[in-house]
Amino acid sequence: MVASKQTLSAFIILCAASVLASSHNDAPLIQQDPVANFTDVYAFIGMNGSTKVLNVMVAVNPLEDPGNGVNYYRFGEDVLYSIRIAKANSNGTFSGARAINYNFRFSPSYKNLNTILSYGLGTEAGAINNTGDARQNYVQSYTVTKTLGNANNGENLGQGQTLWVPPVNVGPRTTPGYYSNGVEIQGAMTNAELDVYTRETIYDLSDGSRVWCGQREDGFYADVPAIFDLIGIREPGKDGFSGYNVHTIAMQIPVDEIVKGNDVPIVGVYASSSRRKVRVLSAAGDSVQVGPWVQVSRLGNPLFNEALVALKDKDRYSRSDPTQDVAVFRPYAITSELAFLINTVLGTNFQVTDRTDLVGIFIPDLLKVDTSTEPVPLAGQADFNRLSVFGGDTTFSPYQNMEIASGWPNGRRFGDDVVDIALTAIASGPSYTKITPVSDNMNANDSVYHLTFPYSGTPWGGTTTSLH
Repeated sequence: MVASKQTLSAFIILCAASVLASSHNDAPLIQQDPVANFTDVYAFIGMNGSTKVLNVMVAVNPLEDPGNGVNYYRFGEDVLYSIRIAKANSNGTFSGARAINYNFRFSPSYKNLNTILSYGLGTEAGAINNTGDARQNYVQSYTVTKTLGNANNGENLGQGQTLWVPPVNVGPRTTPGYYSNGVEIQGAMTNAELDVYTRETIYDLSDGSRVWCGQREDGFYADVPAIFDLIGIREPGKDGFSGYNVHTIAMQIPVDEIVKGNDVPIVGVYASSSRRKVRVLSAAGDSVQVGPWVQVSRLGNPLFNEALVALKDKDRYSRSDPTQDVAVFRPYAITSELAFLINTVLGTNFQVTDRTDLVGIFIPDLLKVDTSTEPVPLAGQADFNRLSVFGGDTTFSPYQNMEIASGWPNGRRFGDDVVDIALTAIASGPSYTKITPVSDNMNANDSVYHLTFPYSGTPWGGTTTSLH
């Protein structure tokens, strides 16, 4: 289905202050620090019972091989992870925007240090039937603290609860709860259909939010190997992330907790990770971290730092704030090297310079969500289209009084084909009078997403993934 002229006008209007959301190994320094390296940010409007919520999911640790034992993957226990929600100004811009921050810290716990096994042998041996049981040796717990603006102290939203991270998917013999008839549980419609480890680690927080943290399958799909081989598009495309997992932080936040009174109902979402300024190593193998937190990674847009920002500025981008994007990183959007490369390799004539539409999409790096809409359709539902507005998948915005994109660039849902949407935008802009589809020929994820919180798919197991 081709988007109508009116819908495309809404697309361009929304792009005027919007962005994307996904990057894996996008900068040299953060690639060496995978537990702090964000892969994706998702944000979309949904429901928790009768409450309208903003669903936010952020993922770290790219390309987790499910079979990479014996310690497996985990959240960084010396990393501060933050979900940041900027509130638009009265004119709809985000210059100097107020922010709500949800900060996550993770802590380790072992039942038995006299074994090689993190999973399957704690105080007894065998399959793990429930999170934290006697067979799960290594368990992470975490805290969630809410701060406003630049405040250093915030509210602990856990209210005395112990918030546990479920075990990773080792395989059906060690973590059988992830499986049904030997296959990872996929496409759950309700909470009751999720695997047991996920169900029992969804927590209600004191501000009305819900939270879940743990391993998930990597929901991003793209033929990135071909794209970076000088736009070597192949047919069929191959998902460069098939079979891999990530670690995900997921929240459902009541919209009324974010947008109050006369607030503009448009928010900008991004994620950041930070480390202490000084780390001192010892011969004993432990370390001490001291000093203020220093940001080492951030993510809002897919592909921007990875595919548009030059090598000389990639690490600078990771350490900077979205308020600096207009002054520092706008040149990488106004002149598109990606458009130049596509023209060079494929012989096209896409506009390279004066790309004000790409400035609107990528600058500043915030995943913009119109919270005035009804819940948007999700992958697996009849009205969902992976191409969002380019596939005719729109929703009505009471605030803007028009149809706008259901998915990116109005937030991002699991299943949104952000690569094809971005490439089509590069090919069709800045006027969008003619839509020129461009695709990497990779049109679907390798796993079926869930239709219930936390939405991303069940993690692959070490012996059941396509990698092994």
